[in-house]
Amino acid sequence: MSGHSKWSSIKHKKGAADAKRGKLFSKLSRAIIVAAKEGGADPAANLALQNAVEKARSYSMPKDNIERAIARGSGADSDAQAFETVVYEGYGPSGVAVIVEALTDNRNRTASEVRHAFDKHDGNLGTSGAVAWLFERRGVVLVPADGVDEDELTLAAAEGGADDVSLDGSTYEVVSAPEALRTVREALEAGGFTLESAELAMIPKTTVEVADESAAKKLLRLIDQLEENDDVQDVYANFDIPERVLEAVA
Repeated sequence: MSGHSKWSSIKHKKGAADAKRGKLFSKLSRAIIVAAKEGGADPAANLALQNAVEKARSYSMPKDNIERAIARGSGADSDAQAFETVVYEGYGPSGVAVIVEALTDNRNRTASEVRHAFDKHDGNLGTSGAVAWLFERRGVVLVPADGVDEDELTLAAAEGGADDVSLDGSTYEVVSAPEALRTVREALEAGGFTLESAELAMIPKTTVEVADESAAKKLLRLIDQLEENDDVQDVYANFDIPERVLEAVA
C-alpha cells in the first residue's frame, strides 16, 4: 500500500496548511457538533465524538474551538439539527473505488456537486454499497520514521492496543480497531513519539495500481475537487500509485 499511505501523509500536510485558512477547522467543528448532538458531550462515552476530537487535535485545532463545538452540539443548537451524514460511493479513473463521507444541510446540493466531480474526472457515482465492501473502518496513526526505533514503537503501539505497525517509506502506519484509537495515540505520545496524524479511516482491503501518470493525475484531481467541497468530510480510495509517479504528480 506504499503509494496509498504516502498519499495519506501528503494529504495530512496539505490539511495542516489548509487549517491556517480556517476552512479545515470549520469541517472539523461540524463533525464534532454532529457527533455531540447524536451521542452526548462526553467523549469517553461517545466514540464518534472521541474520534472527531482526536482528528481535530491531530490538525492542531485549538482546545477552545473543540470545546465550543462540543457545547454547540450538545446544546439546542439549530446548526447541529440541520446536518445529516451522507455517504457516496463510486469509481474513479482506472476503476479505483472511492468513498465520500459528507455532513450536509442540503442533500440535493451535495449530491449534485459530488456527481459533477465524478463526471468531470472520468468517474462514475454508484449506488449505496457499491464499493463499501472493499474497505474496513480502522484507527490509523501516522508516525514519521526519522530517528524512530521500530521495536520500541511496536511495543508502545501494542501496549495501547494496536493491531499492526508497518513502515511505509518515511512513515510508520499504526493500525487499530476504531475504539482503540485514543488509547493507541496516548500510548505513543507517552512513549515520546511524534505523531503526524491520528484519525479513523476507511482502509482498503485490496488496492488498484495506477502506474500511468495521466491517470494518476486525473484521479488525484477528482479527490482534490471532492475534498475542496465544504460539505465533504473525508474521501477514501483504494489506489496504489507508485511513489515515483506520486511524487511526479502530487
